[in-house]
Amino acid sequence: MGLGLDAVERLARARSDLRMGAGIVILGPEPAPGEAGGGLVLAAETAPAARLDDLRGLGPVDLAITDWRAETLKARAYDRDLARVALPADAGIEWVRATANPAADLDWPMKGPYLTRRGGDASLHRAAIALLKGAHLLPAALVVVLPVAEAAALAAAHGLSCVALADVPPEPVAPVLVEIAAARVPLAVSEAGRVRVFRPRDGTEEHYAVEVGAADRARPVLCRLHSACFTGDLCGSLKCDCGPQLHAALEQIGAGGEGVLLYLNQEGRGIGLANKMRAYALQDQGFDTVEANHRLGFEDDERDFRLGANILRTMGFREVRLMTNNPRKVAMMEGCGLRVVERVPLKVGRTRFNAGYLATKAAKSGHLL
Repeated sequence: MGLGLDAVERLARARSDLRMGAGIVILGPEPAPGEAGGGLVLAAETAPAARLDDLRGLGPVDLAITDWRAETLKARAYDRDLARVALPADAGIEWVRATANPAADLDWPMKGPYLTRRGGDASLHRAAIALLKGAHLLPAALVVVLPVAEAAALAAAHGLSCVALADVPPEPVAPVLVEIAAARVPLAVSEAGRVRVFRPRDGTEEHYAVEVGAADRARPVLCRLHSACFTGDLCGSLKCDCGPQLHAALEQIGAGGEGVLLYLNQEGRGIGLANKMRAYALQDQGFDTVEANHRLGFEDDERDFRLGANILRTMGFREVRLMTNNPRKVAMMEGCGLRVVERVPLKVGRTRFNAGYLATKAAKSGHLL
């Protein structure tokens, strides 16, 4: 392997730099006419004003936003999945952040009209948004397109992280997970508890398997894939049903004497806790869960349940009795080679505070409630 970084490590470093407000360089191949070469990228959410000024000194600046955010702003998404907004000459970092973050939509309703670019190659902008989503930042990127050689020289001169365009996957790739620790943990639902910790190869959040008993790997195991919910699981929030689902699943596994609960760190349907709180604030303005995600620039659900399938396979399971109300989980498990022999409903936690949330899950996300 050597001491140099491989592609996975370079992408992880680039995501970290974007979270800090540093710029990164994306290098494409030598471009054909009309295609992007290289580029310098900053996160709209974290970029300091001084770095925006430096970016302007390199050439025309685009603010890349997703088609969902563009729809909210009434900006033309000529690239279908994203819009390349030409940064106005008088636009400062406050304008950039107000365009990226819907929290300012009511306070600053007249930010447009937006001039969006048409024609040319948007692959650098698409890669930048993918990196920002992976970093749990708002999916809005400041991008300056540069010749490949110039972009490479800029990275070398300023010590910037540099990634190859070809190494940024157009769709999320399920990471390879390695078990790094395990120990016996007596639980309230069963003294025969064990917690196993799995770390992705790309250095992102760790995920946990809570195993009760010693389930026969040759038989279907009672299993729950639970996405982390800080507000519901830990704080007892009444806005969702996550906490009650977590505890009901553990109780059912404990009563049966064996089973597995996977605790997947995919907070806020995969957008991270900060963006989840932004979505909550939008819900207070009258938007439902899906609408709030779209206004932020995200899909309805950014989670990747292949993580759970990979962990279960690593643990030796091939068949599951899956505790879920979400048919998408069933389909993804089966698409990953795990046989779901039974879907076990988990209908708990309805309150007057989350009735609308649950209705949206049923109507827009297909949950069986």
